[in-house]
Amino acid sequence: MILRRRHQEDIGFQIAPMIDITWILIIFFMVTMHLAETEFSVEVDLPIASAAEVPPDMDGRVVVNINQAGNYFVGNAAMTLPELTAHLRIRLLEHPPLKVYLRADADIPAQKTKEFYRACAESGAVEIILASFRDSRN
Repeated sequence: MILRRRHQEDIGFQIAPMIDITWILIIFFMVTMHLAETEFSVEVDLPIASAAEVPPDMDGRVVVNINQAGNYFVGNAAMTLPELTAHLRIRLLEHPPLKVYLRADADIPAQKTKEFYRACAESGAVEIILASFRDSRN
């Protein structure tokens, strides 16, 4: 009885698709990191609070910064109060519910935060979180 050997090919590991996926992941994380940094790029001296806690859920929140001069920023874009209100309304329509994370300078007048709260109420915000540092003495 004659047995024929089948020709066996070496099964190799394909490295080219792995390199492609690695490059795509690197680009994705670089872009994501850049977008995350722009939300917190405005210099703000946050107030100190004894009961400050890290928010459990920051997903889908609009980050609004109010600097020491009292200017409103969403990302790096400076906005007036009417522009901010319009931006929040559009954000509510695109991604409901509207949740806001406020980073306000400790030295701004209370009138600025009052105006901000009014703009959020007019825009339909359901939740506002205020950023602060925890007092290290407690």
